Amino acid sequence: MFMNTSKSRRRVAVAASMAMLATGVLAGCGGDSGGGSTPTLTWYINPDVGNSDASKGGQATLAANCTKNSGGKYKIKVELLPNSASDQRTQLLRRLAAGDSSMDIMSADPAFVTEFAAAGYLAPIPAGMEKNFTEDRVQSSIDASMYKGKLTSVPFWANTQLLWYKKSVAEKAGLDMSKPVTWDQLVSAAQKTNTKVGVQAKLYEGYAVWINALVAGAGGKLVENPSATYENIKLGLDSEAGKKAATIINKVATSGVGGPAVGSSDETASLTLFQAPNGGFLVNWPYTYGAYTGDKKDVAAAIYPRTVADKDSAPPFGGIQLSVGKNSKHTDLAYQAIDCITNQENTTAYMVASGNPSSRKKSYDDAKVKEAFPNGIAAQIRTSLDKAVPRPLSPYWGDVSGALQLKFSPPSAVNQQTPATAQKYILDVLKGKALL
Repeated sequence: MFMNTSKSRRRVAVAASMAMLATGVLAGCGGDSGGGSTPTLTWYINPDVGNSDASKGGQATLAANCTKNSGGKYKIKVELLPNSASDQRTQLLRRLAAGDSSMDIMSADPAFVTEFAAAGYLAPIPAGMEKNFTEDRVQSSIDASMYKGKLTSVPFWANTQLLWYKKSVAEKAGLDMSKPVTWDQLVSAAQKTNTKVGVQAKLYEGYAVWINALVAGAGGKLVENPSATYENIKLGLDSEAGKKAATIINKVATSGVGGPAVGSSDETASLTLFQAPNGGFLVNWPYTYGAYTGDKKDVAAAIYPRTVADKDSAPPFGGIQLSVGKNSKHTDLAYQAIDCITNQENTTAYMVASGNPSSRKKSYDDAKVKEAFPNGIAAQIRTSLDKAVPRPLSPYWGDVSGALQLKFSPPSAVNQQTPATAQKYILDVLKGKALL
């Protein structure tokens, strides 16, 4: 479905959307007030990883709280998006391209919000509200909300990956976790202790997250000029940084420390690997602590591993931005609702309930957050967010990511030629010389 220009992409997306409309898949588009006088805002939410029970503080709870606090100005209903980020992107993109007027509020991965903004699918943020949406936010979440120097989405929660480890394993391996550790040290420690290192290397967006972090940690960039058009885009994958990333991926996959199914490992599978008796280390998001079912007294977190010993690591930045579709019939109310959803009280409560970190700095001083992420983990999340590096905020990231994953799969086959092969393939896809 991916073509070489934004115009052709839009044609394909529109065609797909219209086909879906014809079969009734998008039934409910343009739904306004649900038959009552109070406008209904539809909020498309990603699944809450920490819990899916609305009664425990997920996004559905925030929707209910903000509906109540609006004083009858609006009510929010939630629509659940698919589990994977790639599938979420596809559904949102199809609806936006079709002019769906129900796109009042969208929870979207920052890597894909850029694509929506570049296509002109988002309603502009009211000038008087920009301060509300940037005040007290961690800088990485603000940076991820910008496109061509303009705020186009609102930081909701700001995610970053940590290096999780079992204290007993690190001690046995002789690792000083108070100091930065490298991927090479992790592999050696796992081999020495006969334990595993959990990573995400399945053919999905999470694998692109790992590759980007490895390249950035070596001082490189997957995309040198993210705001460029596809004709002028420059990639930095075919480089020493790209080769170092390939070396680490191959080492984790072929040494056995990544587990028997590293090529099909996502966040859930890697967490399961870590929880097993022979689990030792894991790179994953902060929800890990709340989801961990083993002995939490033996679990701690450190900054993301270094790609090379003499360079700071580049922890992955993720999270969720909130955006409003340009065809929404209630853009002003939608942004008022977003202001409520992302206020200090709600983002802090959501972090405690779901394990997904708040984009607000003050949340990390909250006693309940420190209780939910004890032993310095809350502070570690905050530190990591200051160092976090996003995936390239390019309108073409969907295609870049898809091509990158294909050429780096399976991870056991990644070698020193893979970065060059992948870079050429990505450029061919973007220029219409190859298809995904």
